[in-house]
Amino acid sequence: MVIDEVELLLALLNSRPVVDGIERDELGEDEAGRAWATARGGVGTSAELHRLRWVRERLTEVALGRRPASALADALDGVRQRPVLDDSGLSWELVAGADELLPARAVLGWARVTERLPGRLRPCGNEECRLFLLDRSKANRARWCSMATCGNRMKARRHYERHRSADG
Repeated sequence: MVIDEVELLLALLNSRPVVDGIERDELGEDEAGRAWATARGGVGTSAELHRLRWVRERLTEVALGRRPASALADALDGVRQRPVLDDSGLSWELVAGADELLPARAVLGWARVTERLPGRLRPCGNEECRLFLLDRSKANRARWCSMATCGNRMKARRHYERHRSADG
């Protein structure tokens, strides 16, 4: 199954969640990484996994403002688009080596988000969480990767802090 570049970007950025204080790297073990990649349209080779891990680190650093966007340039070396004309009209096909296609698509997803939704890709407001969110709300005020987990946890923590300081 091939997924949209933006969804691929979020899946890659969020492939190292912290669950109960323990990092779970979905690309860490080769077998799990191959399954992750092939489920998203990749080939699952060792070279692809190595490139995905490298791109994930760079995307994370760029999204957090720790590196400039140019740090992603190597992920697009040799990548090009080819026009495809058929009965339904003109479309563009991404052309890259089999090991390079999925990581390149993730970088293109980042480029699409920064162009069309500037400032809306951000880390979760829970400092203990490693996930990113794409705020698609009208007000651009989303703070948590998930209201059901981090949002509730942070609200409960603030409530506890307020009541504890009022009682103290």
